[in-house]
Amino acid sequence: MAQMIPLEDYVAQVLETLSPLENGRLALEQAHGRVLAEDVTAVLPVPPWTNSAMDGYAVRAGDTAGASPQTPVVLPVTGDIPAGAAPQPLAAGTAQRIMTGAMLPEGADAVVKVEDTDQAPGPRPLPERVELRAGARPGLNVRRAGEDVRTGDPVMAAGTRLSAAAVSALASVGLGSVPVAARVRVAVVSTGAELRDPGQALVPGTIPDSNGLLLAGLVSEHGADCASVTRSGDSAKELGEVLRRAAAGADLIVTSGGVSAGAFDPLTMLAQAERGEDAPVRLDFVKVAMQPGKPQGHGWVRADDGRRVPIICLPGNPVSVLVSFTTIVAPALARLAGFGTDPVDGEDGALPGRPRLTARAAVAWRTPPGRRQHVPVRFTGPPSRSAVGDDAGDHSGGHVDDRAGLPWVTPSHRLGSGSHLVASLPAAQALAVVAAEVEAVHVGDALPLIPLSHSFPPSPPGARERASQLADEPFRAGRQGLRRVRDECPQPIEGASS
Repeated sequence: MAQMIPLEDYVAQVLETLSPLENGRLALEQAHGRVLAEDVTAVLPVPPWTNSAMDGYAVRAGDTAGASPQTPVVLPVTGDIPAGAAPQPLAAGTAQRIMTGAMLPEGADAVVKVEDTDQAPGPRPLPERVELRAGARPGLNVRRAGEDVRTGDPVMAAGTRLSAAAVSALASVGLGSVPVAARVRVAVVSTGAELRDPGQALVPGTIPDSNGLLLAGLVSEHGADCASVTRSGDSAKELGEVLRRAAAGADLIVTSGGVSAGAFDPLTMLAQAERGEDAPVRLDFVKVAMQPGKPQGHGWVRADDGRRVPIICLPGNPVSVLVSFTTIVAPALARLAGFGTDPVDGEDGALPGRPRLTARAAVAWRTPPGRRQHVPVRFTGPPSRSAVGDDAGDHSGGHVDDRAGLPWVTPSHRLGSGSHLVASLPAAQALAVVAAEVEAVHVGDALPLIPLSHSFPPSPPGARERASQLADEPFRAGRQGLRRVRDECPQPIEGASS
């Protein structure tokens, strides 16, 4: 059996074969949901000019000295300043009526709000005079030009996904278009003669094709375009034709299934059949030291236009697909989109698929020997004190130091990270990463987390709770829970597809 390689080494192999696609530039009205390709600086200051923060009267603060309800200061009103107007300068000893957001006239240094005058708010004729019933200090109710952002200030970093608020902010700083990362076109291919359309009646030996939908959704959640979703049977010839057609409109092909050591695994058969420099498909397969998702492959497919379209081949079980996509395909998409150009660490070490958070295990579970485990988990409350003590025992003296205030997590399914446990995936919010050298996870252990794309934005109230009920027969923390997990989760058989 081939020796397993660390996940980091395999991801580096995949990324080294990929080149960033050409970026583009889009008008702001077309940029919502896209990703900035470059850092952006302000073209205009915000506010672009000094303006009023209130409806009221623009004045020289010195002219309002001593004003109060008992001793108002009366000033003639010499002008009206609506928003969008360029006002005339303010003469000493006078006032001008001004609206919120309107430009402050030259000579004015304060605004007395209308509630502190004898004038009623709302649409009314311009008065000849105004009684000021409160004094003003310089800067009162005034927003200075550039107090939010100055021209040339950095306002948004490359890699920012352009939300509605982000697009609005870019317009505010004077931009009409922005450089955006290329939208990677991904072709999804599910393999297996046993696959049927979702909802189709099943005959013995067949199963619904859930992976096609899973991969298409993950592609979209990671900011790429799903160019096509197709299926192939278990012959190398059929699969080769399906891949050729998929390559026509794609920058990347992602497959599921057919990568292990079975007698009818079509991708491995295709790799053996297609050899040489002129072969239309080139595939290499490895065993990665991870669970689930050990069998992996990558290479290229020659499109009809001569391009070598990269292909990443994932195992066929649903949890393996989710884990493999998150840890391998997501960094590849970032690379193709122009982010994380360093094949190992990325420009700033911030490639997708890397741990971002830390949490504590609320239950105990075991781990596979010599393989990094990625367990779908959900956030939960802390375990009871007795449960912590029962499991911790000689591990932590019966006490968990929670001064760091870390959140708690529990596997989204009572069976942990079994690769076939698809019904529990909607409840999963992150992948808990357990190092290969760890023999067992104990209650209170700190765990790195990789957030899952479908966790954001949050689901409607109660949705995730309802999803978790499908999967969740909660662990009882402590030795009893750990024993139960050991009984119900036999170690995977080496060489089996996972």
